[in-house]
Amino acid sequence: MSRRTIIKADGGRQLQFEDNRLLVALFGEHDKHLVQIEKRLGVALFSRGNRLSVTGADGAVEIACKALEQLYKRLQIGEQVDSAEVDAAVRMANQPVKGCSSDGPFITTRRRRISARTPLQALYIEAMKDKELVFGLGPAGTGKTYLAVCYAVESLLKGDVDRIVLSRPAVEAGEHLGFLPGDMREKVDPYLRPIYDALHDTMPSDQIVKRIESGEIEIAPLAFMRGRTLSSAFVILDEAQNTSPVQMKMFLTRLGRNSRMVVTGDLSQVDLPSNALSGLSDALATLKGLDQAAFIEFTEGDVVRHPLVASIVRAYAARDLKNNGKIKDG
Repeated sequence: MSRRTIIKADGGRQLQFEDNRLLVALFGEHDKHLVQIEKRLGVALFSRGNRLSVTGADGAVEIACKALEQLYKRLQIGEQVDSAEVDAAVRMANQPVKGCSSDGPFITTRRRRISARTPLQALYIEAMKDKELVFGLGPAGTGKTYLAVCYAVESLLKGDVDRIVLSRPAVEAGEHLGFLPGDMREKVDPYLRPIYDALHDTMPSDQIVKRIESGEIEIAPLAFMRGRTLSSAFVILDEAQNTSPVQMKMFLTRLGRNSRMVVTGDLSQVDLPSNALSGLSDALATLKGLDQAAFIEFTEGDVVRHPLVASIVRAYAARDLKNNGKIKDG
């Protein structure tokens, strides 16, 4: 039986919630979550007891109600609601994904359950479930690397794969590591830090160390992939825009039996020499027709970091369009 009831009301709708204890978290401190929804959708929200009136344009009211219902469900199963989750609920209610539940697909790890925060994130998670090769493309902050690492961890914990292999080009496409101080791990670690950060969000630190030592999780620069066949593995290549076509072909052909591969990158942040072709760009042009592969292209509308990040991405994109050229993120 549902824990909330929708009652038709003149000029809008009324939501009635069963558990008053959850409403403080649902509405937010000083009703900040309600204010956030009001500003985003142009609706008016008024609470009285365990009832919440929603008025405004019909479409906006429908979206607000769906978002609030989904946030309430999160609280019922013990998950937290913050401004980011409110934003995600509104996005998902505004553009529901065909074939997905109202909260979209999710990933379960030791530390938390990760839900899709945009429709394209939902498609990305579904693609990783269905396809052996997935390309996640788009600007920083869209979750393309984070979600890939989380899904890889879920696959390992469920026993779908025996190991995770995480890689990215170190320094530049040429991977000139020799001038850096320290041993190989000390040389490489700074360039793999974003991957470590995602791992720490999915399982306890001691488990990460244990699995790295046992070989269940391998984090290595792209150059270490040559000559290998990666079977029963979940393989991720991050920052793929900084590979050469030869490196990209080498990496893609490492895929072995019972393995899945995710390639992520942003073609607006290529750090190669101006006259060099990106391996990611070359792969997209070559493989676009492959039925076994999926290509998910995120936009600035999918940025799920601080709201200012999306504005920054849009501003740079507009500047680049105006100048009919590209810049690199420093």
